[in-house]
Amino acid sequence: MKTIGIGIIGSGGIARAAHMPNYLKLPDVKLIALADKSKEAGKTAAKQFEVPQIFTDYRDLLKLKEIDAVSVCTPNAYHAECTIAALKAGKHVICEKPIAMNAQEAVQMVAAAKRTGRQLMVAQHHRFGAGVQALKQAIKDGALGEIYYCETIALRRRGIPSWGVFTQKKHSGGGPMIDIGVHLLDQALFLMGHPKPIAASGCCYTKFGKRSGVFGGFGPWDPKKYDVEDMAVGMVRFAGGASMIVKTSWAANIGRDEFNTIVMGTEGGCSVDPLGIYREEHGYLVNIAPTSLRPTDAYFEEIKAFVESIRNHKPVPVPGEQALITQKIMDAIYASAAAGKEVVIK
Repeated sequence: MKTIGIGIIGSGGIARAAHMPNYLKLPDVKLIALADKSKEAGKTAAKQFEVPQIFTDYRDLLKLKEIDAVSVCTPNAYHAECTIAALKAGKHVICEKPIAMNAQEAVQMVAAAKRTGRQLMVAQHHRFGAGVQALKQAIKDGALGEIYYCETIALRRRGIPSWGVFTQKKHSGGGPMIDIGVHLLDQALFLMGHPKPIAASGCCYTKFGKRSGVFGGFGPWDPKKYDVEDMAVGMVRFAGGASMIVKTSWAANIGRDEFNTIVMGTEGGCSVDPLGIYREEHGYLVNIAPTSLRPTDAYFEEIKAFVESIRNHKPVPVPGEQALITQKIMDAIYASAAAGKEVVIK
């Protein structure tokens, strides 16, 4: 079996927690090189995961013929640049979420993948959890009937990132909507079967991030550099009449953190947390909950799926085209919040 050579662009937390360790668990996969603007950060990560080559310029990494695929784990502002360069260099790419800063960049990334014939996958590990996979199979089997409504929620009580550049719009593109909301939006669209969005309305609030003295669950951040929302909500309308509510926050006065997706259909409904399907059967209302699920590491399953797609010449499970739709929804929610009116999604 041919060894798949991997390059890592960006050696921050997600690269060290999700990408590099899981590549090492797979047979016939080898970490060839990593690139990071910070020489010291690159050295530290390379030593931890025994990566033989280190670069401060990712373009030098892309010149290596033994690299078949790369993980793009940079801040959001560099996703498009690094991904397009990697695709042009003949590498397959798994890019961390969100796919890009905006839909315009995402369109260019998807076009580059088509033009080069390389695979482009976006890292949306929430799809790969055992519970979500079980619900997806039940939905495929008709347990929900016609899906007409979804609510997806990514709410932290006090969880403003205190590291990296998450709170600076020029690097991240936005706050909780584009950071954690993107995960739940993808999860919701996956369960709904990817209906076509046609319009969105949204509101964004910054009530905590610019204030000093606010409790930080992840430690202190710099309020002077904070220029993104700390809560965003939106409503999305789809072709065919279905709708979705999305709620996200890094900071909000709520009782507890909540991460969940609820889907409603004509024959049943479901939720991710608690995991269950809710139906009417034989004249009774019934709640169906699994008693056993195969233990699953969603990050591992994500990386494994990417490698298997490359090895077997099969489409990746989270293609750039689907991530582009998610990005268009987020763009529309942000645009609606700024304009104070519903925005059409094209």
